[in-house]
Amino acid sequence: MKKNYLDTAMKVVEQAPSKLAVTHRLDFKNVFGAVGCYVDGRIFISCGKFGVALRLPPEILDALFEERGVRHLKYFPKGHIKKEYAVLSKQILKNEYRLGKLVGESINYVLSLDL
Repeated sequence: MKKNYLDTAMKVVEQAPSKLAVTHRLDFKNVFGAVGCYVDGRIFISCGKFGVALRLPPEILDALFEERGVRHLKYFPKGHIKKEYAVLSKQILKNEYRLGKLVGESINYVLSLDL
């Protein structure tokens, strides 16, 4: 697991609601050369050479993709697009309040999925 990806993912998770680590199980695992963060076994963050991506519901993704610097996640240049993920812009990553809200939305979304 690449330490810089892990460190970045951990910093993003710190923006989550404060009781997350107490009320849910968090795990960090390798995902196609990146680091994924899982809440109760469901991936919600991916961090790699592409940047930081969050798994989000369609209505939030639609709004994010209209913003400058936000793009679809692809683990490999010729790989398929991960449709439920948005790679966040540097502007969003610098805004702790907004990032925290998006991380919370991501967690709520993956915990509500029927898998």
